[in-house]
Amino acid sequence: MRNTLFCRLLSQTITRTFHSITEKVDGGDLQGSNWGGKERHPVCIYRVPLDIRGVEPRAYSPRIISIGPYHHGEEERLHKMEKLKKQSFHRLFQSTQPNGVKLDTVKNAMEELEQEARSCYEDEIKISRKDFVEMMLVDGCFVIELLRELKQHNFRYAPSIQRWMLPTLRRDMIMLENQLPFCVLQKLFDLTSCSAESNTSLRDQALHFFAPLLQRDPTLNCISKEVTGRHFLDLFRSSILPTVEEKNKTSDSYKSTETKGMETNLTNTMRSATELGEAGFIIKKGKARLLDIDLEKGRLNKRVLKIPPLYIDDYKGTLFRNMVAFEQCHRECKPYVTSYLFFFDGLINSAEDVELLHHKEVIHHSLGRDKDVAKLVNSLCKEIAFDGYESYLQKVVADANNHYHSKFAKIRAKLVHHYFSSWVVGISTLAGMIVIYLTLIQTGCSVRNASKPKTVTLLDCMKHVLDPLFGHFSFTFTEDESEGLKSKLANYFSRLFNLTSIKDVSERLKSSFITFQKDDETNQENQSKQT
Repeated sequence: MRNTLFCRLLSQTITRTFHSITEKVDGGDLQGSNWGGKERHPVCIYRVPLDIRGVEPRAYSPRIISIGPYHHGEEERLHKMEKLKKQSFHRLFQSTQPNGVKLDTVKNAMEELEQEARSCYEDEIKISRKDFVEMMLVDGCFVIELLRELKQHNFRYAPSIQRWMLPTLRRDMIMLENQLPFCVLQKLFDLTSCSAESNTSLRDQALHFFAPLLQRDPTLNCISKEVTGRHFLDLFRSSILPTVEEKNKTSDSYKSTETKGMETNLTNTMRSATELGEAGFIIKKGKARLLDIDLEKGRLNKRVLKIPPLYIDDYKGTLFRNMVAFEQCHRECKPYVTSYLFFFDGLINSAEDVELLHHKEVIHHSLGRDKDVAKLVNSLCKEIAFDGYESYLQKVVADANNHYHSKFAKIRAKLVHHYFSSWVVGISTLAGMIVIYLTLIQTGCSVRNASKPKTVTLLDCMKHVLDPLFGHFSFTFTEDESEGLKSKLANYFSRLFNLTSIKDVSERLKSSFITFQKDDETNQENQSKQT
């Protein structure tokens, strides 16, 4: 028994040690050391998995230019740009160039980087050494010359290419399968640069070139010097990561007192913008980086969700799809962009959600219809395996769902959803409430007055008392005059004597009519005497 237990412990210890070593090797912690006699360079350029590619194949295949070996010489539509790439190559190594760069020097440097560059690709590159070096030279020189030419014209246009090409080139050069290792481009940039470019780095030029893909606010382009990348896609992705990586990350032991009794409500999916609005959430435009999403506590226990603006156009799907594919393939990447897109996938479920976010200045788009925006956002996460507990937005989503499931938020959401879903329904609801309120007031007054006969039933009672009196005495009045007289007398006596009971009415009316009868008899005697 003891031997068996000892063997289990030993086996577990060996397994853990093996996994820790494997993680260090895969994570690059042993990079730079001689592992197996060779310096190991981790893979960073991948083929997009078939299930991910199947959702939108065009997002991963270049349209007009191939960079790197994966699409080199594949389709005829890419051959047209080969002539333009070779023109840039020859222009860079002209004898009249002020930098005086020699082709042999650059070629020897590329030959030294050949094995390192090959190791950056996931698939085995079945190209000869000579062709691979030539491909790196031609493609790399085109990229370097294009960036330099654009910089001379403030990145608005390049004289060597047509205007329609620039947005498409930007889209093609950000694709995961269409990359050159950054070390190759940096080497070419250093060897071919002149003294006037000493204060401008390749990294800054590349970020400026790809900035229109996200239409960044110029005031937010102060990117840290620590931002680096293994290729252009990795570099651009690193420039939009949250400023504080673990700001909203919840550990396994995360248990706040606010969420202790509501663990059943914890989900990895964000509620839609319409549902959040109904529950009393306030959505505001953020002013930080694209991925810096925050949830704060506002007045009256409301929650304020701050989201930086997102600009969506025809090329945004390509950018995000390739970033997600890179995060899914590369172990060293944390799924920041994937978490961000899953957050928006829950936030947007319909065109109404897009309209609400557009009104809050969180989403701007040029797709024409809000329905198309919702369809695009919801398709970005298809066929993507994602664990919500890896998300840097886990705490934001958990806190939002917990507040959404609180009693006050539930009641408010139901009232708003059923009775104030639109301005027409809202006006109808208010009108109904006013009618009910007035009806209640009228009913209350009626009940109150019913306990005071002097003000409600006194006139009717006086009329009933006057009927036998008018029938007992004989008057020369018509029927209409008799009814009018009874009403006037009833009103007069009720105001004059402030009568409080039917008995008082009878007694006083009887005395009044006796006096009235005597006066009438006196008048008749006077008339007979005169006659």
